[in-house]
Amino acid sequence: MRDSSGRTPIWKAIADALRSDLAEGRYSPGDKLPTEATLADRFGVNRHTVRHGIAALVDDGLVRTRRGAGAFVAATPTDYPIGNRVRFHENLIAAGRRPEKRVLTLDERAATEGEAKALQIAAGAPLCAYHGLSLADGQPIAIFESLFPLDRIAGITDALRNTSSVTEALRVAGIADYTRASTRLTAVRATATQALHLHVSEGDPLLRSSGVNTGQLGQPVEYGRTWFVGDRVTLTLDT
Repeated sequence: MRDSSGRTPIWKAIADALRSDLAEGRYSPGDKLPTEATLADRFGVNRHTVRHGIAALVDDGLVRTRRGAGAFVAATPTDYPIGNRVRFHENLIAAGRRPEKRVLTLDERAATEGEAKALQIAAGAPLCAYHGLSLADGQPIAIFESLFPLDRIAGITDALRNTSSVTEALRVAGIADYTRASTRLTAVRATATQALHLHVSEGDPLLRSSGVNTGQLGQPVEYGRTWFVGDRVTLTLDT
């Protein structure tokens, strides 16, 4: 595209320069691009011209913008199977990603009526509550809450203090294997605190997965809720 003088428009030259940066690996998927002000200084133009160039990259699917957060290199969504054997680390490794979990809080408290119903225990029974952040290649993809009935799984809290892996912690606590008994998916909006952890804007779309895992005897051993970033994960039905 050229103007009537035969010259390439400045905004297009900026878009082309940024495309070259991406192709050369200067920025990786999920990275935040420099601010409009920084790019304006780099190219010697005003911010409106920079915005026009970035918009061209957005149209091409190379960049995504988030209101109030800036422009980010579009990451290829991670395939995440939802089936009767949901395993975070195994799923990410199978997708060619590097899995990581970060513990946010780990404590013990009484079960609410809804939690007790899901776990088939009495309301007010003691729970281990594990809240954390799931990452793929260092990028946050989900925030989660896992609840375990302490009367049924003694030692799960201490086990989780020693490993971020739920599968390994359950094994240490005496649950050699578990399967998914039910899954419910719901579209929701990110709260302010979720947005902070997930590096998105408040109100951005999330996909909430609620599920119950059962042990070898068919009793619930975990009630979990996970909030996935909508544009970073593709949930697939594993049949």
